[in-house]
Amino acid sequence: MFRTTTLALITSTALVGTAFADGHSSAPTMDIVDTAVANGNFTTLVAAVSAAGLVDTLKGDGPFTVFAPTDAAFAALPEGTVEALLNDIPTLTGILTYHVVPGAVMSSDLTEGMTAQTVNGQSVTFTLDGGAMINGAHITMADIEASNGVIHVIDAVILPE
Repeated sequence: MFRTTTLALITSTALVGTAFADGHSSAPTMDIVDTAVANGNFTTLVAAVSAAGLVDTLKGDGPFTVFAPTDAAFAALPEGTVEALLNDIPTLTGILTYHVVPGAVMSSDLTEGMTAQTVNGQSVTFTLDGGAMINGAHITMADIEASNGVIHVIDAVILPE
């Protein structure tokens, strides 16, 4: 079960499962957090998840769908924003949990104008015209399966109201 918290994070294509010669693959063995750490492009997200105390939650049973901003997405925020958030855990937690939807939502489940309630209680909206987006952030890599959910990589940090 979620605390009031969970986060948006993570991606790795090479480490989500093992492909076999006959074309099928094994179930992913790494959870969302381990997948993010192994990838190396989510150091800011992983640090934020740790600071907010969400690691154990995102290593839990799930399933979770995480819309994971890359390090570049965090770097695009105004200077000092990340540092300020790391010193304001309630706000940081609200932002991180806005990137997580309960359940496993695959890209094939998305429809134009679809909304979903995030773990923080607010909704996000998906658009498909011009490529899949969540609240204006492009989904740059989709359907990265982890043992406890799915990760979609996004190119911006999305902010709740």
